[in-house]
Formats: sequence, structure tokens, C-alpha cells
Amino acid sequence: MNIYFSCFFSSQGLSHAKAKENLERDGPNALTPPKQTPEWVKFCKNLFGGFAMLLWIGAILCFVAYSIQASTSEEPSDDNLYLGIVLSAVVIVTGIFSYYQESKSSKIMESFKNMVPQFATVIREGEKLTLRAEDLVLGDVVEVKFGDRIPADIRIIEARTFKVDNSSLTGESEPQSRGPEYTHENPLETKNLAFFSTNAVEGTAKGVVISCGDHTVMGRIAGLASGLDTGETPIAKEIHHFIHLITGVAVFLGVTFFVIAFILGYHWLDAVIFLIGIIVANVPEGLLATVTVCLTLTAKRMASKNCLVKNLEAVETLGSTSTICSDKTGTLTQNRMTVAHMWFDNQIIEADTTEDQSGVQYDRTSPGFKALSRIATLCNRAEFKGGQEGVPILKKEVSGDASEAALLKCMELALGDVMNIRKRNKKMAEIPFNSTNKYQVSIHETEDPS
Repeated sequence: MNIYFSCFFSSQGLSHAKAKENLERDGPNALTPPKQTPEWVKFCKNLFGGFAMLLWIGAILCFVAYSIQASTSEEPSDDNLYLGIVLSAVVIVTGIFSYYQESKSSKIMESFKNMVPQFATVIREGEKLTLRAEDLVLGDVVEVKFGDRIPADIRIIEARTFKVDNSSLTGESEPQSRGPEYTHENPLETKNLAFFSTNAVEGTAKGVVISCGDHTVMGRIAGLASGLDTGETPIAKEIHHFIHLITGVAVFLGVTFFVIAFILGYHWLDAVIFLIGIIVANVPEGLLATVTVCLTLTAKRMASKNCLVKNLEAVETLGSTSTICSDKTGTLTQNRMTVAHMWFDNQIIEADTTEDQSGVQYDRTSPGFKALSRIATLCNRAEFKGGQEGVPILKKEVSGDASEAALLKCMELALGDVMNIRKRNKKMAEIPFNSTNKYQVSIHETEDPS
């Protein structure tokens, strides 16, 4: 397998043409979203589901009672007709209102999915690129570092103290070391594979994409989990129980009065009207509208606190919750840093953040600044993206960690042409930053032997 891999793998990465061909053949590197419920089904659930069905039955019984009265009397009472119309109107209006509220929230939630896309560092034709993770294809060479999320299933070809958190996949609580060595027949156990959606917690690595999207290990697990039923919300269970209770009581009382009417000598049509009247009288017509309005008002109050409710029934579920465990799921700011102050020669110096360096002045010939600038320039993995000629330094896009990007821009402003300085001081080895050591080491061949 290693011989086969070495024959077809190129450290220069795929060509753009080949990457485009693979993307068209295999599709994007994204999990297929679960099947969505059609909008007309959602509308029907709001119009006929749960307590609304009890009101529809009440409205139908009112129309039946009015029809019986109209067929047996020349001047029938319109009470049952009006009651049936009111019940139908209440159900329709509240159903449309609930559907509108949930549809509006669903559209906002859908828009959130594209707000913070995941990016990956890819090598194609020998050039480093930052692409959306969904644009990765089989055979792409990707670089990952401490703090990154693995963008696809990858075969590790280079690694420096690289560890991943596989707890979401295998349940392993401790970070797992990863490297180019094949160590186990089980793909989940071997050290030369890192899996989509796991997190890099230490070191750096370079790998080749071997599986994308639904074909990744996590994708297959997601496919199995997507078929699970989410179950009913607490309020839905309570409403179903209430409907059964009310229906049982209404039918019992209706039948009882129907029998009593027969015993008292009423005509059977009049007895049926008694039966229908008792059943409708036991239906709480205003409950559906009251519950919907209360849940909607609560959802609006939560929206004013930047908390979006996807489903109105979830509002009541939140009231039944005793503990909420959450974590920050990404960068909440713009993730852009700027060097504001520097410390050298035993004093704090304000950094000059102007493009023409006409702001704060400090001694750039001092040994302290020279040592600081050498470290910030060479012990730094951040690089400017290509094709940004003419763009102000502070506005240029950078591939790399946010803090290292800030150091790179600061040194570019102070020294100029950082990339040329790096070429003249070739990197020989490095120890990447990790959470254990909390430092980074970079060894170079310096142009100045002294």
C-alpha cells in the first residue's frame, strides 16, 4: 500500500484541472443534509395536527347539527352554523400564524449555515491556497495545525508532534498521536489516518485527502443517525394526553345525554343534536389560540435577546429544561489581531500601525528590537496569500494563525519583504507550538553567522 501510495502521490498537490475534474466526479466535500419536510406538510401539521384536529371535529359536528336542524325545521337556528364557522376560522388563522412564525425562523437558521464556513489550507501545483472545506477533492494535499478541524479523512504524510481529539468518533478521552507510520489494520486505530470533523489539538501535519463528504467515517455515521426519530416535545405529549382526556369525557357525556333524551321521549334527531351539542360544549375552543399566542410572545421576547426559536413547541420544552451544557462553537469575533505594543530593551513600546510608518517612532537599530523582529519573522508559520499586489498590508489576507498573522503584518510594516528575509534564512527544523510545552522553536541557517 505504501509503495502504491508513493507512486501516485505528489508533494506539489493536484493540478487545478485535475481538482476540478475530481470535484465534478465526486461532488463537494460536504455531508448530505437530512431530508427536509416539504413546506406543504409543515403547513398541514400546523393546520390539522394536535389540538387543531379536535377543533376541526367540533366544527364538523356543528355543521352536521345545523344540517340536521335545517332538514327537519323550516326555520332552523343559526347558532351551530356560526359556531362551526368560528371554530374553522380560529383553526385556520392560528395554523397560518404558527406556520409563518416557524417558517421565518427556519429561513434565518438556514442563512446561519453559510455565515461561518470552514476553510482549509491546500497545496495545488506547489502553491498554498485557502479554500472552503467543501471544495476539497480526493488527492488534495492539506496542511493542518493546532486548533484546526480536520476537513476530510486524510492520510498523514508529514507530522510534527501532531495529536488529534477523536473523542467524538471513538470515545477516546485522551488526544491521539498521529504520524506517517502504518501501525494497525483497523483504520480507526492506525496512526497514519486522521478523520473528518475531529480536532487537531497539538502540532502540525500534512496529509492527502482519501475520503470526502458522505464517504468519510463521520459521514457514514451521520447517514445512520439521520434516520432516527426525534420524538415528541413535552407540550405535544401533554396536548395529546389532554385531547384523549377531553374526547373521552365529551363522548361519555354526549352518549349519556343521548340515552337520557331517548328515555324522556325526544325524537332521535333531537337526541343526536343533544349528543353533538354536549360534545362541542366540552371542546375548549379558545385554548389553541391562547397557547399559540403565549408561545409566540415568548418567542418574540427571546428573539429580542438574540435567541432564535425554530419551533414554537420548543419554547415550552425550554421551560422543562433543568440543565443546559454548551460551549463556544467557533470564533465569535472577526478573528483579526493587530500588534499594539512591543516589549524590548526592558520597556513597553507602542507599535506603529500606519501604512507609511509615520506614527510612533522607536529605535529600530537597538539589539532588543533586532532580536524581537528576527523571532517574529522567522519563528512564524503565517504567510500572505497570493494575488494581493497593491493591497494595504494591514488589509491583506493571511494563511495561518490569527496571532501569527498579526506578527507577520507588524514585521512587514517595520522591516518590509518578510518573505525575502525568510528565503535568506532557510528553515532547517522546528518544534510547533503545543498546549503542553506552550512554546515554538524554529531553527534556521542564518545569512549572518555572527
